[in-house]
Amino acid sequence: MLDLNFVRGNLALVEEKLRARGADPAALLGNFRTLDQERRQAITQAETLKAKRNDLSQQVGQLKRQGQDATALMEETRTLKETLDELDRTATRLDDELRFSLASVPNLTRDEVPAGRSEEDNVVVKTWGEKRQFDFAPRPHWELGESLGILDLERAAKLSGARFAVYMGAGARLERALIGFMLDRHTASKESGGHGYTEVLPPFMVNSRSLFGTGQLPKFAEDLFRCSDSDAEAAARGEFRDADHWLIPTAEVPVTNLYRDEVLDEARLPIALTAYTPCFRAEAGAAGKDTRGIIRQHQFQKVELVKFVKPEDSDTEHERLTRDAEEILEALELPYRRMLLCAGDTGFSSAKTFDLEVWLPGQQLYREISSCSNFEAFQARRANIRFKAAGGKSKSEFVHTLNGSGLAVGRTWLAVLENYQQADGSIVVPDALRPSMGGLEKIERQWS
Repeated sequence: MLDLNFVRGNLALVEEKLRARGADPAALLGNFRTLDQERRQAITQAETLKAKRNDLSQQVGQLKRQGQDATALMEETRTLKETLDELDRTATRLDDELRFSLASVPNLTRDEVPAGRSEEDNVVVKTWGEKRQFDFAPRPHWELGESLGILDLERAAKLSGARFAVYMGAGARLERALIGFMLDRHTASKESGGHGYTEVLPPFMVNSRSLFGTGQLPKFAEDLFRCSDSDAEAAARGEFRDADHWLIPTAEVPVTNLYRDEVLDEARLPIALTAYTPCFRAEAGAAGKDTRGIIRQHQFQKVELVKFVKPEDSDTEHERLTRDAEEILEALELPYRRMLLCAGDTGFSSAKTFDLEVWLPGQQLYREISSCSNFEAFQARRANIRFKAAGGKSKSEFVHTLNGSGLAVGRTWLAVLENYQQADGSIVVPDALRPSMGGLEKIERQWS
């Protein structure tokens, strides 16, 4: 969430940044202006009445010292106090409404984020790896997986409907091997060539307050799966209960909220956490998109990277987090490119995002496999995550939060199939994964 005082003092800049995202400032901030004006009027009126009350109090004291009757003035003072109390309540209520009105306003993108409205305007920052040259027509992963008997979309639809998958045999083991490989690399010490993250295994259901903290609520409720105890309408009004539950769309939500409403010691920063979880997304806005294969699923696995850092370190740590995700792709020898997202394609909570896109020869295109974002203080302000300098003399301030996929496991799975396919339809297992695959060198057709 944006800082309330910053918005008040920099409304023109906020409007400019919103337009760069393709948003309508009037639609997002119209209510803000009205509420802020009403709040200012209430505060001004209160200040005027307070001055009058102070003057009356002095008159009452003077009359009493002179032995005169001050009953009328005392009654007027009492009435003024009741009015002042009501104005204070009004100002507080309007202040709360102002803050909630900002809950649907996206973060402001960094100045270096390019202008643009869609993925067509994103900028290629770098490209890594040689695209394999095939002496046959490479096939897409859904054909490869089904022909090998390791991916069953038909039975998954019987079990759960569209946008679900069943992995079988070596396919299931490959998914498990990828998860272990990613976690092992991320949690290994930097001295041993790892990335030094601490592994977390969080709950797969969270309450509304957690989803508000990372920016999914109230704006994106339709993209989430809620449990029967959740009240979506109440959540949209900002009425959050700790007893309701939603399936997590990403491990970013529970891991970021680990420190909600806490003040961290500066000496602990940066905190780097990684977590494997299944993820659940309704994909409400994706009707008709990616209907073949496992690109866009209601349930998928992901290894997430989350960092809590000091504001002055967030740029450096953003680059490091992005490199941590890239090194997984490089270890698997999967060609990819890094994209700097334009303002219109940058996520709601992010100030700056790099997308990593892996090359898929069976489809002859790049597809996103990781999104690495610097949220600055946007999430920390919503979740009230602060840090205090050593010695405790300075005022606490909001941390900066970062996160990225390290990586989306299902998309890595399909990238392995498409990049390592052979003419006979078999899949060569990448060297990095063979220890986790029991030494298996090639995936060939199995029972189905």
